[in-house]
Amino acid sequence: MKRLFILLLFVFIGRMTFSQNVILNGSAPGAEGKIITLSVSQDPLTNTEQILAREKIDSTGKFVITVPVSEIVVAKLSIEFHSAGLYISPGKTYEVHILPYKYNDVKELNPFINSTNLQIELYKLPIDDPNFVIGAFDDIYNTFLVENFNALYRDHNKPLLDTLRAKLAPAIAESQDPYILSYSEYKLANLVQLTQSMNQARIGYTYFTAKPVLYNNVEYMYFFNSYFTKYMTVTSRILKKNDYHALLSSPEPLKAMMKALAADSILEPGQLRELVLLKGLMEMYSSVPDDQKNILAVLKSIELQSSIPQHRMIAGNLQKTLTHLQPGTPAPAFVLRNKDNNATVKLDSLKGKIVVLNFWTSYCTGCTNEMELIKPMVEKYKDKVVFVSVSSEYYRTRMLMFLGMKKDWTWTFLHIGDQIDLLKVYDVRSLPLFVIIDKEGNIYKYAADFPSSGLENSIEQLLQSSK
Repeated sequence: MKRLFILLLFVFIGRMTFSQNVILNGSAPGAEGKIITLSVSQDPLTNTEQILAREKIDSTGKFVITVPVSEIVVAKLSIEFHSAGLYISPGKTYEVHILPYKYNDVKELNPFINSTNLQIELYKLPIDDPNFVIGAFDDIYNTFLVENFNALYRDHNKPLLDTLRAKLAPAIAESQDPYILSYSEYKLANLVQLTQSMNQARIGYTYFTAKPVLYNNVEYMYFFNSYFTKYMTVTSRILKKNDYHALLSSPEPLKAMMKALAADSILEPGQLRELVLLKGLMEMYSSVPDDQKNILAVLKSIELQSSIPQHRMIAGNLQKTLTHLQPGTPAPAFVLRNKDNNATVKLDSLKGKIVVLNFWTSYCTGCTNEMELIKPMVEKYKDKVVFVSVSSEYYRTRMLMFLGMKKDWTWTFLHIGDQIDLLKVYDVRSLPLFVIIDKEGNIYKYAADFPSSGLENSIEQLLQSSK
């Protein structure tokens, strides 16, 4: 019995992926007192962000981040909505210097238009570090591509690929790291496709059928997403003939879809086939509204039944991504400080009443004009509807100065503070934005009509349906 236990323990340990700490010792002049975030992409299809650590930058601009990782990954350092990317490797310590930036020199908070690529320097990098090797590789690759793009793309000059390989060889000559070697292989695969050095079927077999799936290798997944875009419905001569509506409507749609995809020899490996199915379902969701319910059901089946952990995660993230801010789905939670900064308001605490949420700034004339029309609604629906206005301007004092002139604006006002990600979560690309949330905390209407163009009608409809 003891021998069996030892054997099983050995097998278990052999299958484990061990994590080692990565340490980032850094400086960020100009960001004193702000929060710095280290994150990675949780999966390669939805790119759902996973935060690994959040640390406060001290009064001297210094920070230390320690996180465990099990393999080389592309990470992102963010201060507010400004960010920079780097590779982090298990067991390594990085000396990171973020070049000075005037973080407070902004006119408005909008992560979709104001985001900046932070400039970072990594000190004391060994010559075999992925940041060093891949950086040198990319410099040569990008320069060559710019100088020879027409010859590669228009003229399909295949011998140029050999010239480029010879130029790139010194950059990776000393590296035996599987991540770097695969990175270089799939970076060049893009040019194999560009120059039509192989036909599509051979490319598929060479780079996907005959190779393992590399979920965390950024160039593998870039090439995967390029090669398999609309593969099921357009590119594959075999698969585009399928009646996907019939397959999705069958009693066991997941089995039916996987069986149909098996007819394409490029997708012979089950793991690859299921990943291509996930990508195909993601693409089909927006183009075939009648099948959306069945697509979500297949994704749920993959999330529950797949033997591949990465696919279960992707399927779960796809369900959230595809239905994000759709009617009947939970409104993204938040906890924000009130206008006087002496209390917090949680969205969850407002359940039981209809919530009309809007995002605004004092210098947005369209916002303030629409908010003037909220005043009579606040009195009319005071026992049934909670109006919440979230200011997304950088300085709380500007909001307070403006509200000081609006004594008759008596509803709830909150300030975004350091919760800037909320603007991304609610996809606030323009102002004003109105959202109606039902009594259960679910989205009723996004984006809702403005007060000047139907907001009250929507409130009345929701009140009637809630009786």
